[in-house]
Amino acid sequence: MKTLLLSSDSASDIKLCANFLQNGQLVAVPTETVYGLAADAANPEAVKAIFAAKGRPANHPLIVHVPDKKAIGQWAKNVSNAGFALADAFWPGPLTLLLQKADHVSSVVTGGLNTIGLRMPSHPALLTLLQQYQLSVAAPSANLYKKLSPTSASQVLATMHGRISAVLDGGVCQYGLESTIVDLTGSKPVIVRAGPVTAADIAAVLGEPVAQPKQHSVAVPGNVDAHYQPNKKLYCYSVAELEVKLAKLKQPIALLHYSHFAAQPLVMSYPMPKTSAAYGQLLYQTLFAADQSEVTAIFCELPPVGDDWNAIHDRLSRASYT
Repeated sequence: MKTLLLSSDSASDIKLCANFLQNGQLVAVPTETVYGLAADAANPEAVKAIFAAKGRPANHPLIVHVPDKKAIGQWAKNVSNAGFALADAFWPGPLTLLLQKADHVSSVVTGGLNTIGLRMPSHPALLTLLQQYQLSVAAPSANLYKKLSPTSASQVLATMHGRISAVLDGGVCQYGLESTIVDLTGSKPVIVRAGPVTAADIAAVLGEPVAQPKQHSVAVPGNVDAHYQPNKKLYCYSVAELEVKLAKLKQPIALLHYSHFAAQPLVMSYPMPKTSAAYGQLLYQTLFAADQSEVTAIFCELPPVGDDWNAIHDRLSRASYT
């Protein structure tokens, strides 16, 4: 299969994407978080192709990206006031609501579960595609299972070329990290995947604290121990640990660092931004670049700790070998 590279600035290319999706084919689409591998969520056979293309287990649920807030009622039932309040506050945007699925929704989309993740994306090209053609798409990240999520069209093509019909190039993703997932199926809201929308953001809307356990058993995208991994091994260290490791280097490594480190012959340096938002946007992009370089491993200085850094620590902990 030849994978076409299409432009989000072209109405005819967006129409072609819609045609592919309506005919049960797969298209990688830009979102404000990461690029998603999209299939028509109402077509179970098309959704099955996502799992095949990614090598993703069929019991790992997908997120459905919807064109508007009205679509909540088409895909979910028994939605609480909190669900509608969060949609009003953060949609379109990087917040996924975990809700009870509507009875007619195929278990293929939900990984066999009675819950469904919904979000309305804010990327203008994807919103145009969904709204103009009244589509809802299941769209996990457009990469091989457990590998780095792509934040540009070129990253998608590096691993998915020949596996899908097209990539809609919408530029570099705004956030660079997957959406926050908040579970609204219990008595209290719980964040089950950290992301750009923080616990404090959600609590401010709901007027109550929001739990964010470091570990949980809720089956949601990204909740496996090893995920978001580059091909080269990634090791995360404190500054003190890094100083010891760097002093003993025998082979070239890439270093993602927040603090200042003096230049060294065997170290390919990747300075990272000081703010969590900028750091998050560049994280996968930088890991991808380091992975393509002539190094034997990737070291990363652990960034600061705080509510707005939780998503970054989550991704690094799953991507690293320490």
